[in-house]
Amino acid sequence: MTATSQAAANQDFVGARVVDPTLRLDAVRTVVVRRGVVAALLDGPPSAADPQAERVDCAGMVLCPGFIDPHVHLRDPGDPHKETLASGLAAAAAGGFTAVAAMPNTRPALDSSESVERLRHDAAALGGVRCYPIGAITLDREGTRIAPLRSMAAAGAVAFSDDGATTKSLKALYNAARYASDLPQRFFSHCEDDSFQDGLMHEGEISDRLGVPGSPSIAEAAIAARDLLVAQVSGKAWHLCHVSAAQTLDVLRAARSWGVDATAEVTAHHLQCTDEMLAGFNARYRVNPPLRSSSDTAAMRRAVADGTITVFASDHAPHAESEKEPPFSQACVGFSGLEVAIGATFNALGDVPLAVMVANFSSNVAALLGVSGGTLAPGSPADITGLRLNRAWSVNPAVFASKGKVTPFEGMTFAVKPALTVVGGRVLMHDQDGDARTERFATSSARGAS
Repeated sequence: MTATSQAAANQDFVGARVVDPTLRLDAVRTVVVRRGVVAALLDGPPSAADPQAERVDCAGMVLCPGFIDPHVHLRDPGDPHKETLASGLAAAAAGGFTAVAAMPNTRPALDSSESVERLRHDAAALGGVRCYPIGAITLDREGTRIAPLRSMAAAGAVAFSDDGATTKSLKALYNAARYASDLPQRFFSHCEDDSFQDGLMHEGEISDRLGVPGSPSIAEAAIAARDLLVAQVSGKAWHLCHVSAAQTLDVLRAARSWGVDATAEVTAHHLQCTDEMLAGFNARYRVNPPLRSSSDTAAMRRAVADGTITVFASDHAPHAESEKEPPFSQACVGFSGLEVAIGATFNALGDVPLAVMVANFSSNVAALLGVSGGTLAPGSPADITGLRLNRAWSVNPAVFASKGKVTPFEGMTFAVKPALTVVGGRVLMHDQDGDARTERFATSSARGAS
């Protein structure tokens, strides 16, 4: 594998199967890129060689519109020992993502136009993966005082959320939704009733056997119902983050029947990892929302198949390894996801059509965030994710670009591997040989957040 900070160039990506759901395209094409923009999709090589164009051999790859992760925690500012903006965006490039949306639970929180502008500026200065800020709904995410939503929207916030916690005050959430009802930015809900915050894992047979307090499915579903009722009365478009409980899906389906504009995401770990992984008090698998039962993970997979869930997210939440060690009750919740999300998600959903998988990683996310991308149509930014569908690889956190080296997928083998990350025509990652990812990934010379 090679990493490069190659400047925007004229390039012909040849020999690949191109899958673009927005174009209803699934065929071998040459993707012609000129000055960072998709110029054409050709059935075969260019008729006349352009001496200024680089030929990039993509034989054996599937090229897709650039994958966008709508839910990452970059820990910057505030916790550089967990992650920095540079290491987080490098992890995104390594994982096959061309853009990410950054959650506001930094220290200080992203709760002002100045902080939103600063994140956009700092990400653009690094150059590479695009970074879209999500502003806080309430000041310091403390759940009661409404943040300056309009000025943050003007500064470039693509959504609003108090993620990492539920917006505590129903009154504050209701007033914020009414105040911002005419803004296109969605509200993203972290659904967790505060009275269950002492829960260390999913409440069920495993927690009962271990004798530890749990957080039941209703802790998520009840807040989802509250928030979607606010969406109904305010008319605000809404998004449910990291859905993990089958009950929450019932609430979501009901809200849609009321006419609520509501979307939802699911993570790779909530598609396949269960509370059985914590049976040995392994603190490394603690996450919020918790890993739930096998019936819940099966419900998540069915929800993707039937279109209830239309967005994939990593919920990348890195911590230092020492923070994920025992004692069980004191270990930080969350783990790294950017570098395993694509392979792990495909692993869980082998029966879902490829076009649906690609849409849930790209065009659906672009529409959710209201950003460019999600298509390879001529004239669009040349943001491209390349996959190898049958290139077995094993997860080795030691070589992650992220500072967070903990993942529930450690040691697992996946068939689908990210092989190419291109942002604005700049190749940030190109896995040419399928070896383990050992190189540092470029974070310079590519256009950042727009």
